[in-house]
Amino acid sequence: MTSQMFSRILVGVDDSPAALGAARVAIDLAGLCRAHLRFVHVIGDGELVRALARLGHDGEMAATRSGAADSLLRHVVAEAHRAGVRADTASLSGEPAALLLGVAREWDADLVVLGRSDLRRAGLGYVGAVTREVLEFSEIAVLVVPTSPAPA
Repeated sequence: MTSQMFSRILVGVDDSPAALGAARVAIDLAGLCRAHLRFVHVIGDGELVRALARLGHDGEMAATRSGAADSLLRHVVAEAHRAGVRADTASLSGEPAALLLGVAREWDADLVVLGRSDLRRAGLGYVGAVTREVLEFSEIAVLVVPTSPAPA
């Protein structure tokens, strides 16, 4: 990483421990750099959502998911504000990686912060599908935060 200071840091968040840990790291970094944070939560259009829509339950599911997203975003913004960091939010619906990359471009972010999945595949660490796609296609720096620090 260069000595460049970051001024706009985009943070992809959901309710996973990895994403919440990444949010805390981003808040600390933003405090050091005096950067503006934008927390983005994307409600993916997965199989469960499509199945519920076919059964006619899409309205109540959308309201529940939207309420949970709003609560999560209020939580991370409150943490940022307690740390003296300027932050705002965006809640979107669709393909997470493409939307995160789009917001990063439109907002002119200079860093994307994401959590690394704590899932394991055959005993190996797994970065996560969204994080992998953002890493592959991002035109700016991406910081991937592990769920817990690596042993010394």
